[in-house]
Amino acid sequence: MVIWFPRERAKRWAATAVALLAGLLAVAAQADPLRVGTSGDYSPFSSGAGSPGDAEAFGRELHGFDIDLIRTFARETGRRVEFVRFRWPQLSADLADDRFDLAVSGVTVRADRSLVGRFSVPVARSGAVLLVRAGDGERAIETFDAPGVTLAVNQGGHLERVTRAHFPRASIRPIERNRDVLNELVSGRAQAVVTDTLEAPHWLGAAEGLKALGPFTRDDKAALIRADLPTLAHELDAWLLARERDGTLAQLRARHFDASSQAPTATPDAALVAASNERLALMPLVAEAKRRSGAPVEDRVREARVLASARASVGRAAKERGVPPPDAAEVTVFFQSRIEEAKRVQREVLAQPADPNRPNADLAEAIRPALIRIGDRIAMLLVAREVERREDPVDRPQRSGDQ
Repeated sequence: MVIWFPRERAKRWAATAVALLAGLLAVAAQADPLRVGTSGDYSPFSSGAGSPGDAEAFGRELHGFDIDLIRTFARETGRRVEFVRFRWPQLSADLADDRFDLAVSGVTVRADRSLVGRFSVPVARSGAVLLVRAGDGERAIETFDAPGVTLAVNQGGHLERVTRAHFPRASIRPIERNRDVLNELVSGRAQAVVTDTLEAPHWLGAAEGLKALGPFTRDDKAALIRADLPTLAHELDAWLLARERDGTLAQLRARHFDASSQAPTATPDAALVAASNERLALMPLVAEAKRRSGAPVEDRVREARVLASARASVGRAAKERGVPPPDAAEVTVFFQSRIEEAKRVQREVLAQPADPNRPNADLAEAIRPALIRIGDRIAMLLVAREVERREDPVDRPQRSGDQ
């Protein structure tokens, strides 16, 4: 049955619809922005001098891989972006204090940060390196771990932590502003400076007669999202997986990095490996918490609950995507292998004296919530991997990220 309306009434309804749409767009434009923390001092991820105290100018002058990535995400999801400057020593505290919703600035996935937020699937991979004068370019990295050797590094970030761990006998000089670190080597105040494989080319291009040694770590870079924003984390992860698949991330990497140094990181397989490693990195903290409480490494009752919870998370993730869940037996095997790895690491840690440098984290209040957050991401990735396999059923060699 067709219902006809008078022409004037139709015109009024059309005008009303246009006005309603305009109102909705105006509301959307006035909605709370996506607040993005970034340092603005870490090329090629986030650079820009900015104006002290001028947030608008800071955001306008920013450029880099992470800046392009988050602007593209915001544009495609209809968000406004507001950039907030952070200093590396305050990153975790600023996130916990709600200064921003997520941080992107070449943030390295690290256990202490997993305790305060939710990492996205990785967007890049790097490794720490030493930059030295060309005359020291044939020295072994280990020879810089000696009294009388001064190493300069950005203060408060991941690189300061790994520098102190790998060079305990050297003198470590933390530099407040990352852009000033290189000058410590050029001026002769340090025998080496620490950067990473993605920043090093920019520094090598800024000064002559230098050489890179390493890398001596392998690090994943990801967005760090507030722990209480699971919807944002899930949306960003889904977007990253899709943009990896359609080539957008590869294009961004080629624009900002040496493309030959980067493999895809936001595939389900690669992201599963990264999430499993992130989970495993929390196990020393679990072991120390159990050492303090006297709890055993093995707890079969809790393990059964963890497995049941994992299967339920995978089921929810599949339901959200509207697809059948992966085989329950395969899911159980996957998570059971993660549990066995976790117990192995805990036993190794407990066989050694307590490490005073590890965070003293509460098992129930901090560590287990972090493990649940990582577990939710693993569940989503298992479903995403199964979807990819069903969409591409042609037999092919096992990929490097398969478990």
